[in-house]
Amino acid sequence: MSYESSLLESPIEYLKGVGPFRSEMLKKEFGIETFGDLLMNFPFRYVDRSVFHKIRNSKEGDTIQFIGQFVSMEESGFKGRKRLTAVFQDDTGKIDVIWFRSTDWVLQTIKLKVPYVIYGKVTRYQRHINLAHPDIEAYGEKTKSRSGMIPVYSSTDKLSSKGLDSRGIRKLIQALLAKFRISDINENLPPYLIEKLRFQGRYETLRNMHLPGDEAIRQKAWSRIKFEELFFSQLQLIAAKIQRKKRLKGHPFEQVGSLFHKFYDENLEFELTGAQKRVMKEIRGDLGSGIQMNRLLQGDVGSGKTVIAIMCMLIAADNGFQCCLLAPTEILAKQHFNSIEESLLNLGMHCAFLSGSIKGQKRKAILKGLGNGHIHIIIGTHAILEDPVIFQNLGLAIIDEQHRFGVAQRARLWAKGKTLPPHILVMTATPIPRTLAMTLYGDLEVSTIDELPPGRKPVKTISRKEAGRTQVNNFMRAEIAKGRQVYIIFPLIEESEKLDLENLQEGYERLLQWFRQPDYQISVVHGRMKSHEKEYEMQRFVQRKTHIMVATTVIEVGVNIPNASVMVIENSERFGLSQLHQLRGRVGRGADQSYCILMSGLKVSEDGLTRIKTMCSTNDGFEIAEADLRLRGPGDVTGTRQSGAVEFKTVNLSLDYKILQTARDIAQRILDNDPEPEKPVHRPIREYLARSAHLVREWHRIS
Repeated sequence: MSYESSLLESPIEYLKGVGPFRSEMLKKEFGIETFGDLLMNFPFRYVDRSVFHKIRNSKEGDTIQFIGQFVSMEESGFKGRKRLTAVFQDDTGKIDVIWFRSTDWVLQTIKLKVPYVIYGKVTRYQRHINLAHPDIEAYGEKTKSRSGMIPVYSSTDKLSSKGLDSRGIRKLIQALLAKFRISDINENLPPYLIEKLRFQGRYETLRNMHLPGDEAIRQKAWSRIKFEELFFSQLQLIAAKIQRKKRLKGHPFEQVGSLFHKFYDENLEFELTGAQKRVMKEIRGDLGSGIQMNRLLQGDVGSGKTVIAIMCMLIAADNGFQCCLLAPTEILAKQHFNSIEESLLNLGMHCAFLSGSIKGQKRKAILKGLGNGHIHIIIGTHAILEDPVIFQNLGLAIIDEQHRFGVAQRARLWAKGKTLPPHILVMTATPIPRTLAMTLYGDLEVSTIDELPPGRKPVKTISRKEAGRTQVNNFMRAEIAKGRQVYIIFPLIEESEKLDLENLQEGYERLLQWFRQPDYQISVVHGRMKSHEKEYEMQRFVQRKTHIMVATTVIEVGVNIPNASVMVIENSERFGLSQLHQLRGRVGRGADQSYCILMSGLKVSEDGLTRIKTMCSTNDGFEIAEADLRLRGPGDVTGTRQSGAVEFKTVNLSLDYKILQTARDIAQRILDNDPEPEKPVHRPIREYLARSAHLVREWHRIS
């Protein structure tokens, strides 16, 4: 074991100032267990403490520091609700300084008419500006000579109560850095790469992450750390792709036969878009290669992914193989089944539908048909993954809205292939930003349908507050009078289905005042209903027996009713951008002009306003996905927060695309020339992977 690894792996309790109690708290709050963990606990911002301001020039909202003296202190309130107010003065004016806690400590420590430096955010109470709980230090030679960039670290109330606020953590890291020398920190990048990218050495980089001398030095350090994070993640993803292509053979679909051509010539009622043709060419290349296809197909709502899925199924059938299509909900799976079965009517194909609600003799017949090959295509929910479902020769598995299926579930699909795993096509109608696709799905091939079918009218999106309710209701009546239908969506409160139901019920009762029976019929769909009840209400809406569907977000994905032209989303500020875009995609599927009306409350957060403005300004799903990434972060955008997605310490995927692209290109070139990597020049990479348990686990798994 090298000195570096032994020092970095030292338990954090052995660092001066920590001890057993604090070490346990650091572990619980931040997962910091070793010296190395603390060293990689980077600041979330820096404060330039080299500049001093004058009180006279300060204004509300400034975060600044002053040099001056406390000239008075006064305590008020009673036990448990004490408040200490001091007056701080420089040669230009005075400012109030307020403490609501630790007042005894302040009274014992702070001296009047002695020079201090105070630092904090200027706020206003009534007509006076003030600082609440500022940083305070005695003014002296040390203050005059210190560097400007002071790191600020994340903390928690529990850690702060034990002296481990940002300043306390800063002291620990300074003590830790004092233990290291240049020779103690090994490089993890080859020398030629450090020189080419003009990086600082790794020891210097880590020091400058915590103690940068100025902004230029800070930026250089952050650039290298960001590159490292992205480079090693891309190295693993690309290696996974290389290894899979070496090991995972696939059924060669060598012919595009009569079924495909008959469908294309006779059943296809419209010309494919250029994007669909390009994607189909990419998939056909995969299917004929003899290597298992693992491809992500992403396309905006209504871009025509289902047609691509059907044509892929027909290529499989032309080569004598069965297919399955897996959807996350019974409603969506049933809709896929109805659509695909209708598309294949004259081709002699046998399709079946399977979900948890299919039981008894009907289920037995489906299982038998899959086992003897009579059923060519099975469409359904998670029920397809169950052990009794055995295929004669599964060759292609399509997963819709793939982020809703876990890794273990996808692995069970692989096992359904008898001699070789089936080809895998995963589809999503949630556009994925380029940076996210490269980090989450960098081991997959990615195809994008970035063109809508001709003739589609963009959905007009407007926002309205409660004051516009009458206008909105009159507009819905006018659309219904034209023979159209309306969705009204209420937000899903995951923590409380009961509140969900109450919210929806209240909205439903309010609607009845405007849309009375028998002139208007209303369907209601929510998460607490049984599957057959949901299906019944959905079918009433599909068959135009009801004019309005009141629902929670159970209709978010996949529901296809071309006659619905209006989508009203209640409390729209509580939805994420991608979810709003998905919901809007339920309308605009017919020839009529469609509308999405975003209702919002009186008080809307800044992020909520940004989401609403974004929705009103664009219909481009990829533009919306980029905005969502900026607002929420990668895990929330894709629902991968709990599914093993890479979580970066320093990278901002919405801003660091160029670094990501550089890291991926370099990782690709290295692995093209040195797949393991084994060459002496790449020894730092190999040794770093061996030292880094969280990385080496993945490396072993894929290689």
